[in-house]
Amino acid sequence: MSDVSEVQVEQTSYQMPPQAGISVAHFLTVADIERSLQFYAKVFGSRILSHGDGKGAPGYLQIANTWMIVNVGGGGTPDKPMVTLSTPPDPNHLNSFMNIRVADIQACYELWKSRGAEFITPPIDKYGEIRCYIRDPDGYIIEVGQSKPEFKYG
Repeated sequence: MSDVSEVQVEQTSYQMPPQAGISVAHFLTVADIERSLQFYAKVFGSRILSHGDGKGAPGYLQIANTWMIVNVGGGGTPDKPMVTLSTPPDPNHLNSFMNIRVADIQACYELWKSRGAEFITPPIDKYGEIRCYIRDPDGYIIEVGQSKPEFKYG
């Protein structure tokens, strides 16, 4: 079995939008596109790629080696007529969250806290990692974790 950190893929470079192959982006329903773009840019140093147009086009940003799309919620569209998107009605009952892996959790905790991140707790030793969680302006949680040296994936 191979180590996950050594897995090879066919594609060697990624961009948004992709010119070849695929790129993966996480879509996040937000109450205010610009507020969310500014939060992710300020706290994580994300690069804002597009602010949206105020007429339905979402905002795009790059966080390290991944992309995020943020847009306000709403009712169905022709391609998903029965689907309604909304921010979490209760930020303590979620069904998914973003997970950020870092090399130095204490340094990230201090830096991101100084940039306005609201952590639920300081970093805590849990299983094969040290982790903590941030809440974004819409109540989503973001896990920040540092794997322990002895922990192996796969």
